[in-house]
Amino acid sequence: MRAIRVWLAIFVAGLVLSGVTAFPLVTEARLLAAILHEIPAPDALVVFIDDVRDGLATTGTNYPYIAYGTDWLAFAHLAIAMAFIGPWRDPIRNIWVLEWAMLCCAAIIPLALIAGPIRQLPWWWLPIDISFGVLGLIPLTFAHRRIKHLARHPEADPAQAAAPNPTN
Repeated sequence: MRAIRVWLAIFVAGLVLSGVTAFPLVTEARLLAAILHEIPAPDALVVFIDDVRDGLATTGTNYPYIAYGTDWLAFAHLAIAMAFIGPWRDPIRNIWVLEWAMLCCAAIIPLALIAGPIRQLPWWWLPIDISFGVLGLIPLTFAHRRIKHLARHPEADPAQAAAPNPTN
């Protein structure tokens, strides 16, 4: 049970981090641009991040309500993270949440490959976006395997063995 919760915590931490970092995009883009100007970085990356910074700053100044969309993106990450309370409490009964999340992680790949070019992202940025889905699959897969094992061998969980049997 401990291993399942560790893997779930890693995934949830990634969701929460992704969520809270979607709020201060202008500040983050300015910071990233400043860092890239101080370190050796590929020119294409520096130019792209500068463009993102400028676009976010201009949009924020002229059309601040557009950022409301990324506020909802941030909220969605936090709301999805809350869905993992069920698997945390009862992983066997709520394994479907992990299976749904694994499908969502896999769906990031076609989304990036379709929406990225439509939104004129550079081709080399797509693997960065795709990596979020791939990296998300890692803790989910390990947790899923542990839950399947726990379902087959409930005696392997000391908490389950110590729980009173309601049929007695």
